[in-house]
Amino acid sequence: MEKRQITTPAGTPVADNQNISTAGERGPALMQNVWYMEKLGHFNRERIPERVVHAKGVGAFGTFTVTNDITRYTKASVFAEVGKQTPMLARFSTVAGERGAADTERDVRGFALKFYTDEGNWDLVGNNTPVFFIRDPVKFPDFIHTQKRDPKNNMRSNKAKWDFWTLNPESLHQVMILMSDRGIPDGVRHMHGFGSHTYSFINNKGERHWVKFHFRTMQGIRNLTDPQAEKIVGADREHSQRDLFESIERGDYPKWKLYIQVMTEQQAKEYRFNPFDLTKVWLHKDFPLIEVGIMELNRNPENFFADIEQAAFNPANIVPGIGFSPDRVLQGRLFAYGDAQRYRLGANFMKLPVNMPRCQVHNQMRDGRMAVGDNGGAAPNYFPNSDDGSVDNRSLIEPPLETGEAYTYDQRQYDDDFYTQPGMLYRLLPEDEKERLVGNIVANLEDVPQDIRKRVVDMFSKADADCGKRLARALKM
Repeated sequence: MEKRQITTPAGTPVADNQNISTAGERGPALMQNVWYMEKLGHFNRERIPERVVHAKGVGAFGTFTVTNDITRYTKASVFAEVGKQTPMLARFSTVAGERGAADTERDVRGFALKFYTDEGNWDLVGNNTPVFFIRDPVKFPDFIHTQKRDPKNNMRSNKAKWDFWTLNPESLHQVMILMSDRGIPDGVRHMHGFGSHTYSFINNKGERHWVKFHFRTMQGIRNLTDPQAEKIVGADREHSQRDLFESIERGDYPKWKLYIQVMTEQQAKEYRFNPFDLTKVWLHKDFPLIEVGIMELNRNPENFFADIEQAAFNPANIVPGIGFSPDRVLQGRLFAYGDAQRYRLGANFMKLPVNMPRCQVHNQMRDGRMAVGDNGGAAPNYFPNSDDGSVDNRSLIEPPLETGEAYTYDQRQYDDDFYTQPGMLYRLLPEDEKERLVGNIVANLEDVPQDIRKRVVDMFSKADADCGKRLARALKM
């Protein structure tokens, strides 16, 4: 192997990487140990702030290939023609645990995708479930606090979780999924992914359609029971990460097929469920799945920190032909994600190689920490200007969106149907999974006070009487 000279970050050759300089063989160290101080100074700063949520993650690179023409719905270049391929990055994660958490905890899994399109980066940041616990973003910090550590004893609290969920019954749909077999996926290759939110498609005619994204695993669904998960975690806390990495290394590339559901603006006005409510789904019999393409992960990162830990996903990153919706939680995430990345990685996080678009970038944003590259050179840092030819493109402005009067609307006053869809989901479960669902809930209620247990039984009873009766019997209530 060719020898390579060790250097300082400034490129200066290092004379001795084994011993520091001292005043005599057994004497004290000297201030001129600049390589030692540089090395330890960098070491002390190796850890960037971990993500507040989705801290434990694994990822890989791959491609997305279009298999079906959907250009009647969207002008997005990523879907321009059948056969078109777009490079991409995927990151999967647990939500509640810290970076050292186990992979097999009962938890929602993050499903974050970055498409490096020829019109800029498109980030689809979702989960392995089609719904979520809340439908208003102001509740998000409170919800996450219940999933994290108690401020007094610094331990996880089942009481906090169930206290919050039973006082926010819109959580029931997601809780039903979490306590079912799908609550512990057997590795990330064997779970579906969802954009979860409602987004919009804009076509070349300027027409808007509402859309939901579904990534269905082509490896087949595989989940773990609590005993199976407990056995795995005793031997391998990185079960999911190891499974994904090793499958790609041996050439067994995991794939997901992308489908969409499409709804017209008129259908949205008439649909029996609020199509922008993150705690509800669009029923497949009302809006069937339409095939779009295949995502394949075929390359592991060369450096986990550079490619996965520094990867910054942001649902505000869209491309022409894909837009937002009135989904309250999506609207909240449009601020929260970019702000989190600026805190975690700095104002220039988009200049990190893993986050850089694969197309030309031109704007008047300058300076800040880690302004790598030429920082815009001598070009003007204002707009409009007479020198650099900067123009915007008003043809990309979306068609008008109907809005109502600005007001702080309480959603519970006009939509208090928290139970129909969770009940439908429960009745779809086979008998053995219903039993495991009840058992998982009971196990989660082990140290929860009796008054909250009663609220749990009441909440599930409103979704389905049989579910409530089974819970009451299991809890001896």
